[in-house]
Amino acid sequence: MTINIVSSLNGRFMPGRLMQCLAVLGLMVISVAINAAPQIQTWQTENGAKVLFVPATEIPMLDVRIVFDAGSARDHGLSGLAVLTNGLLAEGAAGKTAQQIAEEFESVGAQIDNDALRDMALIGVRSLTESRYLTPAIETLKQVLTQPDFPDEAYQRELNRMKVAVKAQQQSPAALASEAFYKAVYGDHPYASPVSGTEESLERMTLDAVRAFYKKYYVASNATVAIVGNVERWQAEEIVKALLSTLPAGEKAPALLPVEPLTEAKQIIIDYPSTQTHIYVGQTGIKRGDDDYFTLYVANHPFGGSGFASRLVEVIREQKGLAYSVSSYFLPMREAGPFIMSMQTKTEQTEQALALLDQELIKYVNSGPEKDELAASMSNITGSFPLNIDSNSKLLNYIAMIGFYDLPTDYLDNFIGNMKAVDVKKINAALKRRIHPERMVTVIVGKQ
Repeated sequence: MTINIVSSLNGRFMPGRLMQCLAVLGLMVISVAINAAPQIQTWQTENGAKVLFVPATEIPMLDVRIVFDAGSARDHGLSGLAVLTNGLLAEGAAGKTAQQIAEEFESVGAQIDNDALRDMALIGVRSLTESRYLTPAIETLKQVLTQPDFPDEAYQRELNRMKVAVKAQQQSPAALASEAFYKAVYGDHPYASPVSGTEESLERMTLDAVRAFYKKYYVASNATVAIVGNVERWQAEEIVKALLSTLPAGEKAPALLPVEPLTEAKQIIIDYPSTQTHIYVGQTGIKRGDDDYFTLYVANHPFGGSGFASRLVEVIREQKGLAYSVSSYFLPMREAGPFIMSMQTKTEQTEQALALLDQELIKYVNSGPEKDELAASMSNITGSFPLNIDSNSKLLNYIAMIGFYDLPTDYLDNFIGNMKAVDVKKINAALKRRIHPERMVTVIVGKQ
């Protein structure tokens, strides 16, 4: 299928050279006016895919991302399967080798993007919108998406690479702490398993399992398409048809089981020969679309989410000198993602640093932020938000997230208003309702 896109280039630059010039000049695609959120257009394809589209006409580029409910939460006991499946898509498709696929994208200045996380797997492309560049880029992406060959040689190569990476993680105290934390917080829930697999699960991996995973989850009914760029609505529709028309409708992945909240405190100590101790403390937090999302987002900012301006950094690092780094954050997912406080400290200061971290959390849950802390955080959050959506690539992340998690299409319009509606009273109530210092998981990785 030929996609007719009217070019606004003058033909003086080759695709790669043009992208270099745009990057050097800082001319990322300014998708929205500084004080206005973009209008999201939505529709559904005949075979069941959800589409979200935002036109952005400033420069002739297009970003397309297809997101599937095919993250590691769908591994079903074979940890690493989602990552391996996604990674193999561009390793051979429609009879072409990985090298040929890469050369086809490169020849038109296009960039392919793919990844797999706990909730989702994604694949997409960034391209110029002139037809001689965009049409082959979309055609190659379509082949990668709908006609993967999963060649045995590529499978063995990727599997071996993952095995090496998993072994390397055993030498990383941060990776050990993160893996132990998720396992302790989530127990039997799919979120407990390492996204990249384990030595045991990778030994059990098979190419048949990869093909079956792809067949089950890479289907239109399980897909969300996000498009941002310099095309009109009818052109966006043609692009989606070109990409997904041959993809089977299939079935949407079933809902994940809810995450069970912790009922007691847990402590995991992992002996590791290092001069620094890595500490993770946390519990189950919130999911996307949670009623407390905006309140807890604002609440965390002055506590541990604003870098050197946060209370944790000020007290634990600056005043007491007990940590190299310390922070906190919520990671909302389809089901309740974690609330995590992380810290690195000298091994001999572990107990003192951990006691102070617990003390600050209890104090914050009981009293909440000071008025000046909240005012500074609110100014920072609302003032910086326009910069979070000032380019196609940034906006694409939001649009894909909105579609995948079934958030309201006016989410960006109301973002600042929802933040400004948060006050100390709401924060104090939410903290007491959602954060339980007496039920935290504590993971300590360092020399004992």
